[in-house]
Amino acid sequence: MTRFFVPLRWIAVLLGLGALMLPLVLLVQEVRMAEVVLAITFTFWTMAAIGAVAVGVRILRERALIAALAALAEDDPVPSFATRGCGARLWANRVARTAPVDDDLMSLIAEPDLALFRLRKRAAVNGWASDDIATTAAVVRLSVHRAGPDCFVWRLERRSPPALPDNPAPSAPDPFFDQVPLALLLLASDGTVRRANATAREQLHLTDMRAGVGDLFEGLGRSVVNWVHDVAEGRVPPAAEVLKLKRGTGERYVQIAVRPMPVDGKAGVLAVLIDATALKVLEAQFNQSQKMQAIGQLAGGVAHDFNNLLTAISGHCDLLLLRHDPGDPEYSDLVQIHQNANRAASLVGQLLAFSRKQTQKLEPLDLPEVLSDLTHLLNRLVGERVRLRLSHAAGLGRVQADRRQLEQVIMNLVVNARDAMPQGGEIRIETASITLKTEMRRNQAVLPAGDYSVICVGDSGVGIPAENLDKIFEPFFTTKRVGEGTGLGLSTVYGIVKQTGGYIFVDSAPGQGSTFHIYLPRSVDMVEAAPAPAPLLTHRQGEGVVLLVEDEAPVRAFASRALRLRGYTVVEAASGEDALTILEDATLRVDLFVTDVVMPGLDGPAWVRIAQGDRPDARVIFVSGYAEETFSDEQAHIPNSVFLPKPFSLTELTMTVQRLLG
Repeated sequence: MTRFFVPLRWIAVLLGLGALMLPLVLLVQEVRMAEVVLAITFTFWTMAAIGAVAVGVRILRERALIAALAALAEDDPVPSFATRGCGARLWANRVARTAPVDDDLMSLIAEPDLALFRLRKRAAVNGWASDDIATTAAVVRLSVHRAGPDCFVWRLERRSPPALPDNPAPSAPDPFFDQVPLALLLLASDGTVRRANATAREQLHLTDMRAGVGDLFEGLGRSVVNWVHDVAEGRVPPAAEVLKLKRGTGERYVQIAVRPMPVDGKAGVLAVLIDATALKVLEAQFNQSQKMQAIGQLAGGVAHDFNNLLTAISGHCDLLLLRHDPGDPEYSDLVQIHQNANRAASLVGQLLAFSRKQTQKLEPLDLPEVLSDLTHLLNRLVGERVRLRLSHAAGLGRVQADRRQLEQVIMNLVVNARDAMPQGGEIRIETASITLKTEMRRNQAVLPAGDYSVICVGDSGVGIPAENLDKIFEPFFTTKRVGEGTGLGLSTVYGIVKQTGGYIFVDSAPGQGSTFHIYLPRSVDMVEAAPAPAPLLTHRQGEGVVLLVEDEAPVRAFASRALRLRGYTVVEAASGEDALTILEDATLRVDLFVTDVVMPGLDGPAWVRIAQGDRPDARVIFVSGYAEETFSDEQAHIPNSVFLPKPFSLTELTMTVQRLLG
């Protein structure tokens, strides 16, 4: 009777409420009120009586059901039991009582909510339902029949595969199956390997045919055994998945495609395995490339914004320095501000170099000459305990590069080599000339055939661990302690070399030192026709009208003051649209446009092309925190134009203006 405790409790509550209402009849003076109280009392008692009858009918029905089930399934060898919809057990046969099934069916099923809800819903509609369900112990066939409005009868048939003998007899050989060049597996629905051809046995290091897919593969995000079982039973469509091998050395991956196929007369799966290790490596490289590209774009954007800030800081500092003599107390403070602004500009240049958006001044360079000129500075950098050895090969030829940036590459590599030899040693800088008859592949990079000049920077230091070799060119990756470096050194080297059109590789092992190899395409010396010089305007220094277009107000304020101090007439505009509006005045004479490249709305090249339709003789100075190459194609179509990178100083701005205005 305990399972009817809740209904009986409510019947008792209704009877008690009716009994409490009855004394009120004697206390009420008015007859009509007494009739109301009596009506409420009899209502409570009537409801209690109806509830008692319903409980009695339910008890009788369940007793009849239990008696019928006992007569039919008491001796059934399969565990059978009856439950209410909530899972509470009403009855169980002898087998279920001997190996008790919990009263709460939820504790038996591994994933109960969805499985039981699905089965009860199907049984409520169709009268019965069955399914194979993974329990905490094995795979079982669970059947349910509806025996009443809220009563279900369950049969629990275990479907665990028979245990394999200690020495299973090998299946009959099949030459065709065994000699297929693809790895093939025949799997039972529980994931055990029933057959494997020679390719699969070799690829999976499979010597024990009692192994299961759970012992061979991982990486699905769910049980591989359950996935195979669902495919074998047709509950999920066949598909291909990339899984990691548990056996063998190193990280290896296979793409496993499965299809349902009977195995020994029962549900099973045919699996085809294809080595996917190279595919996973390419995927990892692609993800790394996307990450590096995103970081490069972020670095370029941050550098652009910082260049605007540094232009305003250093420019206004230049203006203050003009108003102070070296003997003034504030002069040294202004010099410190100016020097730190220059240091910040150098750091921004490293960010631009990493993002390959640094402005380059390419020129034919003779490597022995560049390295020889740099030797004095390098000797001061390496200190007394480190020796520097420089050697050159004959017939190097010249390379097309930015001298300052190439020197920065060599200095960064030499400093790293010095730090890798705390006890001292030797740093070797060697040059060589090679000719590739065919393309060369190394570290997923492809060097086209051609002539190259090679710079090698080697040391005898601690070396680089293998796990770090793929990370050393990433931005902000460093093995140095806090305060010993920003982690931008090698990423800057990588960015400069790639922007120059070269390649960089490293050979290293712990305890054996490191050697960096830089491949630079050899330049072809060609005599180019000198461009016809543009006619100079007949202005003296400080004469002329300048239209200054800059969306950053601090930069615009500095540039306008600097030019006015040199005697120029400056007209200011905050955007390309404002500049075109100003130029609508045909009486306004403008000799020079100074414009930012990247602005909201019309960018610099766009509005200049429109303006030069009416003023073709106007000179143009483009300024930008990005590299010149980002818009060099557009600038090529704009005559009489030059580029001035940010951050620029007062002197650089005024000298550029003077040069263009003659």
